[in-house]
Amino acid sequence: MEQYDYDVTRLGPDFFETMVYYCTPQGDCETERVPTKKAELLLGLFNDRGREGWELIQLLPGESGILAFWKRRIVA
Repeated sequence: MEQYDYDVTRLGPDFFETMVYYCTPQGDCETERVPTKKAELLLGLFNDRGREGWELIQLLPGESGILAFWKRRIVA
């Protein structure tokens, strides 16, 4: 049976101060404007964590920023 480690990264509102997103009651979210610099920072975070063996499993946007949930397989 595979085992996993889990981690959470919090990206505060200052990180996304110029990002505008809207989520419907059904959970569909859209971005109206994401500055290139912010998208590149987010891509860098994803790539760095991926090289460490972490897999992004969910992003949850909220008033206080975004939570990124990660998992990676424990190698025995």
